[in-house]
Amino acid sequence: MGQLIKLQDYVSRYQQDIFVYPSRFVRLKKQQWDKWHKAWEANESFNPESGQRYTAGTAEWLEEEKEPLMEKLKGLLKRGKNEELEEYEAVGDEVTKEEDVLEFEASFAVRPETIDNLKHQFLDQLYRFQMKWATSTLTEKSFPDKHYYYDEKLKYFLQRYPDTYLVMFNPIFLLKKAPVETEIIVISPTEVWCISFLEEEDSAVFSGSKDRFWTKKGKGEEKKVLNPLLALNRTEKIVRKIFEIHSIELPIKKALLTRNGYIDYPAAPIDVQLIEKRTYDQWFQTMRSQRSPLKHVQLKGAQALLQYCQTASVKRLEWENRDES
Repeated sequence: MGQLIKLQDYVSRYQQDIFVYPSRFVRLKKQQWDKWHKAWEANESFNPESGQRYTAGTAEWLEEEKEPLMEKLKGLLKRGKNEELEEYEAVGDEVTKEEDVLEFEASFAVRPETIDNLKHQFLDQLYRFQMKWATSTLTEKSFPDKHYYYDEKLKYFLQRYPDTYLVMFNPIFLLKKAPVETEIIVISPTEVWCISFLEEEDSAVFSGSKDRFWTKKGKGEEKKVLNPLLALNRTEKIVRKIFEIHSIELPIKKALLTRNGYIDYPAAPIDVQLIEKRTYDQWFQTMRSQRSPLKHVQLKGAQALLQYCQTASVKRLEWENRDES
């Protein structure tokens, strides 16, 4: 499952420490899957009503708080602000609140009949947990558009790619005080992909050119579509410039992706891969077969990009109250 390190301009806990959260996610995902799988094979109940709670055996997923949140914070504040933050983050960065639980728990009403169904339900629940990590931190939270919880393209990257792929989904960069929305950026252990989708109805044909508009032929009349390479090239230039500034050496590739259609562009630039219906499966399997672990240069590259991203968030209410007091 790819890791969502940045979604639009929402606050992300990966921005707090990119060198900690990716490996933590990989480890804890494996712990949770092992619990789910073993319980499923043993035909144990997953219902919350059964009293069983399949949560990770570490405080990194969930720190059970038996005292009210503000009482905990007041006690920590007596030890000093810096010590408070270090200790509170050390137990997992998650604050358990009734209305905002950052908990990932195996729980479903109907036992999956097959291992594939089990995997799908596991990934669906993990997807929502990823959305939490990509839109909130201990002290701040953003308010993501609800459609992201069901966005097919976002789910595609998070549920079908390796755990070591770091995904920036249409991040907004703040460059010279101007916000610039970009295409999808996928940071793998060995390279960076700038990816743009070009999809409409099934078997549509897109005729490419250097012009501002391309032609789409499909059901009904022909129509003009904005040249997708304009935004893709802009995204690649931003990534390349940031990498140059920070001396990051990772290959940068560009892909124009249509999984259900065709691209007719004989004179296409050689630095862009046109992935269409006839070549998609091969490209996708190559991407999925990546088995390299997380690498330091990969995390450095992600850190450099995150530094230039715009973030819109608000302080959590309990932290606003703390500042006022």
